[in-house]
Amino acid sequence: MSAPAPTSSIRIGIYGMHGINGQESRGFGLWPAGYPGAVAHSGATPVVLPLLAPGESWKELLHGLDGIVFSDSTATTTRPAGEEDLLVRYCRDYQVPLLAVDFGMHVLNTTFGGTLYNDLPRELPEALQHRHPPERGLRHAINVLPGTHLASLYGEGEVVVNSEHRRAVQRLGRGFKASALALDGVVEAIEPEKEGWWVLGVQWHPASVSASGLDIQVFRGLIQACELRTTREQGAEAACHAA
Repeated sequence: MSAPAPTSSIRIGIYGMHGINGQESRGFGLWPAGYPGAVAHSGATPVVLPLLAPGESWKELLHGLDGIVFSDSTATTTRPAGEEDLLVRYCRDYQVPLLAVDFGMHVLNTTFGGTLYNDLPRELPEALQHRHPPERGLRHAINVLPGTHLASLYGEGEVVVNSEHRRAVQRLGRGFKASALALDGVVEAIEPEKEGWWVLGVQWHPASVSASGLDIQVFRGLIQACELRTTREQGAEAACHAA
């Protein structure tokens, strides 16, 4: 299935290799699995990002992009996680809209002082089963909290998402709040407490083969935030020239 042509000039960078491949089929068949397919179906141009080259800055690598999907961590012993902290901080400092998924959400949370459960079954044995290897596509209900930006995308209340994780947010990072909880209280989504920077962290995988049709909403929300940011910047530039 080929992705539709973008309907706007928004370009979304995709960092992390998880979910890049769109060759697998999915149940509802509306768009290809994988982040490029989801971004394209939502109306923007996906740009798969290479690893940050030695001596290269995030400002150089992300030049010309309007938003970022941080799909997983590529940090290794030779590529420190601190580089990914800097990616998150760059997006915050320049108000670049950011969708952080699974490991990306964990980096987002720890960058601002939060902590993680590294092994939910061991550290929180009363938790629901959030992952059952080697089975794929485990799903469970989450509660989208009222008054959150996530609720404006999904609707508040109970929805069902996929669940393929052993790590999870323990203590929230500074300036963040939970916007969705599993029924056992495990944090499933985070967002800022204050308006300004559009950033959303989700624990589930909205572009995987086990995602639901509702999950396209996070990509549409990201693109709308990018369009709004572009409009504001163009308005500020026009005002500056008119002054």
